[in-house]
Amino acid sequence: MNLSAIDIAVIVLYIVVTLGIGFVLSRLASRNIESYFLGGNKIKWYFLGLSNASGMFDISGTMWTVAILFVYGLKSAWLPWLWPVWNQVFVMVFLAIWMRRSNVMTGAEWILTRFSGRGGRLSHIIVICFAVMSMIGFMAYFFEGIGKFAVQILPWDLSCDLGFATLTSAQSYALIIIGITTLYTLKGGMYSVVAADVFQFLIMTVSCLIIGWVAFTSVTGEQLAAATPAGWDNLFFGWKLDIDWSGLIPAVNYKIASDGYELFGCLVMLMIFKGIFASLAGPVPSYDMQRILSTRKPSDAAKMSGMTMVALSPRYLMIAGLAVLSIVYLSPELQSMGANVDFETILPIAITRFIPTGLKGLLLAGLLAAFMGTLAAFVNSAPAYLVNDLYKRYIKPDAEPKTYVRFSYIASIALVIVGVGFGFFAKSLNSLTLWITSSLYGGYAAANVLKWIWWRFNGYGYFWGMLAGLVASTLKLIFLPDVTDIYLFPAILAVSFVGCIAGSLLTPPDDEQTLLNFYRSVRPWGFWKPIHDKAVALDPTFEGNKDFWRDVVNVVVGIVWQMCLVVLPIYIVIHKSAGVWISLGVLIVTSIILKFNWYDRLKYADKGYEE
Repeated sequence: MNLSAIDIAVIVLYIVVTLGIGFVLSRLASRNIESYFLGGNKIKWYFLGLSNASGMFDISGTMWTVAILFVYGLKSAWLPWLWPVWNQVFVMVFLAIWMRRSNVMTGAEWILTRFSGRGGRLSHIIVICFAVMSMIGFMAYFFEGIGKFAVQILPWDLSCDLGFATLTSAQSYALIIIGITTLYTLKGGMYSVVAADVFQFLIMTVSCLIIGWVAFTSVTGEQLAAATPAGWDNLFFGWKLDIDWSGLIPAVNYKIASDGYELFGCLVMLMIFKGIFASLAGPVPSYDMQRILSTRKPSDAAKMSGMTMVALSPRYLMIAGLAVLSIVYLSPELQSMGANVDFETILPIAITRFIPTGLKGLLLAGLLAAFMGTLAAFVNSAPAYLVNDLYKRYIKPDAEPKTYVRFSYIASIALVIVGVGFGFFAKSLNSLTLWITSSLYGGYAAANVLKWIWWRFNGYGYFWGMLAGLVASTLKLIFLPDVTDIYLFPAILAVSFVGCIAGSLLTPPDDEQTLLNFYRSVRPWGFWKPIHDKAVALDPTFEGNKDFWRDVVNVVVGIVWQMCLVVLPIYIVIHKSAGVWISLGVLIVTSIILKFNWYDRLKYADKGYEE
């Protein structure tokens, strides 16, 4: 890609400012590990929300989303339910409040507020392993992804022979960008991560607005209709997908068949089934959970999660803009590629062809910001588990605060080095990386749902449930690698539930005082009657959580609200005025409902909470 001097200057300025943020804020972060990893619980919730959104603005995810919008049209808005994207709604409505009431630093430490004894220690250890292994796997993914992207957008050949090894240009770029990100993250801890994320978010949002405007003014609705099959611009669906690209780009039909999404109605039903359990489980022990634990109080944690969804909405202007420009102007080129089309290359091709000189540097800085923001979030979150949950708890519980901060530097650097080591062999270790991430996440749902809602669920049940899900997911990967993961999710979930229930019922309940402390501080709803009765006996003024049905209504309304935030920018870019007005109207109505039924009641979330 040919870059002008202005484009290069914008990119260099972005890197210099990002590094400066880390050094300026290093004094605030070095006071103690609470300041380093949680910002001393003093950062405003809206800054944390922007930071969380920046961390979720992953460029590889953006490339994937551009590709699926190109292929599936408006129906692609349902495909992020595979994760599910609306787990943030559950977090916003009630899970963030429950988690923040614990007053802990990490997800592993949180587990010890729920489970006790040897079972608690086993559950504690498996969460630490989950967090560390996830960080290493994602670091390898970032190393390969950043290098491949940077070598396409930056003009210099940085390949070099070190004598003992030869670095490709992509590997050199990856080492430089990861090094810069690690440096500002180490210096400023959570303070610099959040400050840099907010700065990066502003760059990315401006980039999204620019691309959306370029697409809106360059492509008419008639041009788009002529270049897409019937039903492409329809959000809703039947049992089958019924999008046929045969007369336009036949290779797209091969892509749909290889994805296994022809039975779209069945797919959405399975996504809802999986989504309910995965969302109830709560966020995995990663940067999202760290942002929740960094807020000042429970109500702020809920507001932060809502802010994250609002802040991500402009991203879809970029996604829709790049997809629309590619459909109208790149279709002949893509059609000439035959069956060998790589739809994930649409994003860099579109940037090269459609973004004018001067603005290209700003956009590329924004995309680098997306990489670096997500990477920084992992670099800052995972070492907390080694420092707080291993070093401080088991090795040096009485060390000076700055000792823990120095050990945090060491832990961060060590994890980055190990992750980069995996990244050097990313091609040969790709299946291993997929095994780490999909297997760990596959075994997460059942155990982490039961921890909220069933008093008899104990640490042994948590450990064996996670392990059973891990084994089931691994067997799926080995023996059924070609089956789409979501179709086997019910079976993996069932195996994990068996491990959870058997592990709990075959071992004694957790310590009663631990359960009472957890129930009285977190106040979850669910099957807690024996513990509730004892809590009332100790304190007759105690009231349990009676908000189950209110939370259910808010979750349903919140999912519709979030979907409007996704499709509204897309409707604007593709010139569907009816869709714009309908989605805007539904967004307003759902916002009003959430204002009265959720936001106004957040003042009760802090009842009995001590900062």
